[in-house]
Amino acid sequence: MKLRNALLPFVLLMVVQGALLAQTAGVPQPVPPKDARTLAELDGHFTFLMGSDFGRNGYYDQGAVAEMMGEVADITGIEFVAALGDVHHFWGVASVNDPLWLTNFEWVYKHPALMLPWYPVLGNHEYRGNTQAVLDYGTVSRRWMMEGRYYSQTWSVTDDTDILLVYIDTAPLIDRYRNDYVVHGDAPMQSMQTELDWIDRTLAASDAKWKMVMGHHPVYAGTTKSESERLNLQERLQPLLDKHNVDVSIGGHIHNFQHIRAAGSGVDYFVNTSASQTREVVHLKGEQFSSDDSGFTLCTVKDNELIITFVNKEGKIIYQYSRKK
Repeated sequence: MKLRNALLPFVLLMVVQGALLAQTAGVPQPVPPKDARTLAELDGHFTFLMGSDFGRNGYYDQGAVAEMMGEVADITGIEFVAALGDVHHFWGVASVNDPLWLTNFEWVYKHPALMLPWYPVLGNHEYRGNTQAVLDYGTVSRRWMMEGRYYSQTWSVTDDTDILLVYIDTAPLIDRYRNDYVVHGDAPMQSMQTELDWIDRTLAASDAKWKMVMGHHPVYAGTTKSESERLNLQERLQPLLDKHNVDVSIGGHIHNFQHIRAAGSGVDYFVNTSASQTREVVHLKGEQFSSDDSGFTLCTVKDNELIITFVNKEGKIIYQYSRKK
C-alpha cells in the first residue's frame, strides 16, 4: 500500500506527460539546445542575419529584438543584415527625408554591431508608399545598400566554396498587388516577366556551391493570409528554384517562424518571423518547425554545410537546421 501511494505521483506525472505528448504529436518541437551549435560556435564562419517586418516605431517587440540583433551580431561576427521587407509599416515612406526612417530604422537599430551593410528588398508595405525613396535611401545612409528592386551577390566563403544570394522583389510577382492600382500602385508598373527572366538567367549563370533566394513573400507558409499569394509564387517562382537546384528560399510577411519541405521539391523553404509584432501559427503539411516567437534568422555557411538558425527576442536558439553537401 505504501509502495502504491509512493508511485502515485509518478504515475500521474506520466499520464500528464503522455497527454501533452499526444497534444503535440505531429507538431515539430524545438531542437534541444544540446543539438544546436551555440552562437559562439557560429563565429569565425561566414554568417549573416536576416530580419523582416520591422517597422513599428520601436513598439511591440521591435526595440527588444533590435537590441538582441546587435548582441547576437556582436557574438557571431555577422557580415551584414539582409532586410527582407516591411521595414516600414503601414504606408511605406514618402521620401528619403521621411521621419519614419529615424523612428523605424536609424534610432532603433543603433547597436554598434549593426553599423554594417544592410541589403534590403521591398515588402508590400513599402509598395503602399514611395518605393523609389526606399531605393534611394542609400544616398542618405551608408549602411543601406540597395542595388535595385532585385539584385544578386556571390560571396566567397572558402577558397573553393561560394554562395549565391538572390534578392527578389515579390510583390510584382503576385496578382493581388499587380491588380491593385489604388493601394499598391507601383507594383503594376513593374514587369513580372522581366524579373522572372532575370532570376532564371542569374541562377543559370552561377556555379556557386550554395544558392539562396530571398524575398518578402514566402513560397510556402501556413497562414490565414490570401492563399493566392503563395499559389502565384509556386506557379511562377518555384519552377525556377527547382530547375536550378536552389538550396534555400526564405521570406517574411507571415510574422512567425516556419520551416517547410514541399513534396517533390528539394528546396528548403523558410519563413522569417517578425522583428516586432507576431501572429499565431497556422500549421501546414510539410511543416518541419514553427513558432510564433519574434526574432530573426541567422545563415551560416561553411565548406560543406549551410546552417539556418532561428533566434528569438531573448537570444535563445529555438531551432537550427543543417543542410550538407
